[in-house]
Amino acid sequence: HVQLVESGGGAVQAGGSLNLSCTASSNEYRTYCMAWFRQVPGKDREGVATIDLEGNTKYADFVKGRFFISRDYTKTNLFLQMNSLKSEDSAMYYCAADGPRTVAAVTSLNAQVYNYWGQGTQVTVS
Repeated sequence: HVQLVESGGGAVQAGGSLNLSCTASSNEYRTYCMAWFRQVPGKDREGVATIDLEGNTKYADFVKGRFFISRDYTKTNLFLQMNSLKSEDSAMYYCAADGPRTVAAVTSLNAQVYNYWGQGTQVTVS
């Protein structure tokens, strides 16, 4: 079992940057595929980016080239660097974990795959 806590959200002007962080409570984090999702009221939660146990990444088309996911295995942290932010990026951003998994696990942008979620951090772009 792993608990996730997001931070780093806030208000920023269009074109600006934010760096979201997610801290996992357990060293088991190293055996979990991780992801960032976002959701706005009235819409389904959508996958933003994923990272597997080896650091391979996957991005939704609408953030490719602007957002970058990374993970720090020594400190159980997950990050999302968001650049060139647009108003349509405004949403609650969630950290998610899928696991424990094996090294060969393939990540997914489907929210149903993930069994652990943080409480979210709000991002507002104006």
